[in-house]
Amino acid sequence: MTRLNGKRTLITGGTSGIGLETAKQFLEEGARVIVTGNNPDSIERAKSTLGSEVPVLRADSANVEAQRMLADAVKEHYGQLDVAFLNAGVSVWQPIEHWTEEAFDRSFAINVKGPYFLIQALLPVFANPASVVLNTSVNAHVGAATSSVYGATKAAFLNLSKTLSAEFLPRGIRINAVSPGPVDTPLYDKLGIPDAYRDQVNKDIVSTIPLGRFGSPKEVAKAVVYLASDDSAWTIGSEIVVDGGRTLNM
Repeated sequence: MTRLNGKRTLITGGTSGIGLETAKQFLEEGARVIVTGNNPDSIERAKSTLGSEVPVLRADSANVEAQRMLADAVKEHYGQLDVAFLNAGVSVWQPIEHWTEEAFDRSFAINVKGPYFLIQALLPVFANPASVVLNTSVNAHVGAATSSVYGATKAAFLNLSKTLSAEFLPRGIRINAVSPGPVDTPLYDKLGIPDAYRDQVNKDIVSTIPLGRFGSPKEVAKAVVYLASDDSAWTIGSEIVVDGGRTLNM
């Protein structure tokens, strides 16, 4: 299958988890791919996994100037951009009394501010037509305890799929969102959950999923491929929820 044949694509946060799996599927579908990351170890692993023809760039998603430099690098490499999957983000869960202003600002900078200004910087680079896919979360909808800041960032990001879609229609840029439920990714390492508690955390999470299991990065990546491809040419400002039924009883 070559649904993305020749499409010039950018995947942020593409060195692990959903982003890396999406990069693999994009390559299988014939796309040209640039991925970004911010962890030196995962960047090196991604280079090995994706091959020498895929540029793997370091970019801090919270840094607006870094996003502008990324847009310049994309323009220099491709000339124009057909697809962007904005996937980079952090998931920090803790009670409201534990949040500091600095930590709050950091989550919003990575999950909302940086991607917003990356889109702005890419405006002169996007081809017409172009497709942008935002990786949001079911937590934009679900009121899970201790997810107040994370859920707020994802709700804000999801809303951009609609407001910017209306604004970008004359430019030929479609924006859509994919909203995963609990997915088996390297999330635990980022959250710092002790090994002794992982089994119980797994059981608690799975108990909220009607299908009875975590999703996989491959399952989310399939939805991203669809939204990036011309198969979804009439899909604008929409959201695909990939959650094993997590939101059925909202």
